[in-house]
Amino acid sequence: MINPAVPPLLSGALTVSTQNEKLWTYAKYLYDALGQRVRVMELGSYENKSFTYDALLLFREGSMYEINKHERTCTKKPLKTDFHPMVIPKDASLLGQAVLGSSSGPGEGLLVNTWTGDLPGKAGKFMSTVTEFGCVPVSTVYHTGEFGWVITSFFNNVVGISDPDRLNPPDYCLDGERTADEEEQTDFLSLFLKKH
Repeated sequence: MINPAVPPLLSGALTVSTQNEKLWTYAKYLYDALGQRVRVMELGSYENKSFTYDALLLFREGSMYEINKHERTCTKKPLKTDFHPMVIPKDASLLGQAVLGSSSGPGEGLLVNTWTGDLPGKAGKFMSTVTEFGCVPVSTVYHTGEFGWVITSFFNNVVGISDPDRLNPPDYCLDGERTADEEEQTDFLSLFLKKH
């Protein structure tokens, strides 16, 4: 069986929650595997403190922009991690297939495939569920030392990006951007862990 690839241009919403209940967030996202760009606009709670956050990750440029559209400001930070496309790894195993909803009548359910495998560097296990047709992400679960199990649930996904300009820094970022010397963002989960 050939492992599927997520559509290269995707947008929608997601939630991230952790087993130890330290983090919960809702985010809108834009994903461009062709240009290696990701934007996450989120609101959430980390250690019982609410936050909002807007981040644009430009992997080819090696830059991350923290965007505050209300104040029309940006902070540019180094991004020295590799782009990891949303794919089912080649060494993953198909765990099974299921129908979300009902299989009693046409259009009442969604056929999904669940894959499992090892995280990079043998850091643990993951389980990802994607739609059978189109390979649109539904959920991903993996384990971390700090948070226990972390689940990302995707919904309201649309293949394509209705406003590709949102994957470029806003004009006010290019005029008066500030560069931060803070520690660079190193993985997907750290996008949701900005200290507030």
